[in-house]
Amino acid sequence: MATPLNQTTIKKENKQLVLHYIRKHEPVSRARIAQMTGLNKGTISTLVAELIEEELLTEIGTGKSSGGRKPVLLQVNKHAGYSIGIDIGVQHILGTLTDLGSNQLVTERKPLKETSFFYVVNEVLSMIRYLTRHIPESAYGLIGIGVGVPAIVSIHGEIIHAPNLKWRHVDLKKELRKCNVPIWIDNEANYGALGQHLTEQTTKIDTTLYISAGIGIGAGLLLNGELYKGTHGFAGEVGHMTMDVNGPICRCGNYGCWELFASEQALLSYTGSEQTLEELITLARNGDAATLDAFRNVATYLGKGIVSLIHIFSPDQIIIGNRLAMASDFLYEEMNKTISSRLVTDQQHTPISFSTLHNDATALGATSFSIDQFFQDDTAHKKARST
Repeated sequence: MATPLNQTTIKKENKQLVLHYIRKHEPVSRARIAQMTGLNKGTISTLVAELIEEELLTEIGTGKSSGGRKPVLLQVNKHAGYSIGIDIGVQHILGTLTDLGSNQLVTERKPLKETSFFYVVNEVLSMIRYLTRHIPESAYGLIGIGVGVPAIVSIHGEIIHAPNLKWRHVDLKKELRKCNVPIWIDNEANYGALGQHLTEQTTKIDTTLYISAGIGIGAGLLLNGELYKGTHGFAGEVGHMTMDVNGPICRCGNYGCWELFASEQALLSYTGSEQTLEELITLARNGDAATLDAFRNVATYLGKGIVSLIHIFSPDQIIIGNRLAMASDFLYEEMNKTISSRLVTDQQHTPISFSTLHNDATALGATSFSIDQFFQDDTAHKKARST
C-alpha cells in the first residue's frame, strides 16, 4: 500500500504530466489527455478540475465529435500570470513583458551610457519597474524574471566573466532579489536559443545550433528542444575559440578569438568608423564599396567559424541571431560560399538561416524559461496565490 507521501508525490507528478501535455498540445480534450498520458479518465477529471480552480487552465469551447458528445477543449490560461525577460547587451538593454503563452505585450529598448556593474543594475531595475506597470490584473501577477547576459554563467546563475562588459564574479541575482519574484540568470545565447525555439523556425527540428552574433559571439545548443549547457553551464562560448593564434588580443585575455573577426565589433574595426550597425547597413544598401568589403570580411570569418561548429556538432540546422541578423542580405552569400568550400564532411546541405526575431530572441527566451520554471513548481502556484 502506498504511503501518504508517495500518494502525494504521484499526484504531483501526474498533475505535472497533464499540465505539460496540455501546454504542448493545446487545445486538447480530457479524453485525448487520458489516451496519450495513460492516466484513467477519473484521474484526469480530478487533476483538470484542480488546475481550473487554480486558474492555470481554462475551457475554450468544444471540438469535433467522433460519435458522442462534442469534447470540451482545454488550454492554458495565458492571462493567469506574466513574465519579464531582460537582454543585457554592451550598448543597450532590451526588456519584454509576456503572458504565460509567451505572447509579447510590451517591449522596450534602452541605450546604455556605460557598462559598470551597478549602473547596469540600476538600468535593469528601472526597466523592470517600467514593464511591471503594464501588467494587467491576474491570478498570479509577475511570476518571474529571466535575464540574459553576454557572459560565462554557471549553472547556479553566477556571472563568472563578462569580457565585453568588463565584469568578473558579480552577483546580479542578489541585486535583483528586491523584485520579490524568482530571478533566472543565464548566458544570452542560451536564452536566445530558447526564444528562437518558440518560433516556427525550430519547433520541428531535433538539434538546433543558435549563434548569437552581436558585439560578441556566443551559441546555444538545443537538443530535442532542451538546452545543452555542459557540466558547469559553460557550453557555447564559441566566440572565444581561436581563429588566429597570432591575432589581436581579445577582451577575454586570449588572442585571435572568433568574435574579433566575425562580430559587430569586427565590422566596426574593418570600417574604421564609429557608425552604428544600422548606419552601416544603410551605406551598404547605397552601394558603398568600403562598407560592402567590411561585410564580406565578417561573412567570410563567420563562415569559417561555422564550418568548425558543423564539424563538431553536426546539427540539424543553424540559426544566426542577434544584431548581425539585421545585415543578413550582406552576409549570406559570402558566408555560404566560405562554408561550402571548407566543409570536409558530407554536410553541405545543413540549413543555415538568419533569425526573424533579430534582437528579441534573448528577452523572449528569458521569459519562456521563467514560465517553464513556474509551471514546473507546484509550490510557486500556491505561494503566488497566497500573496
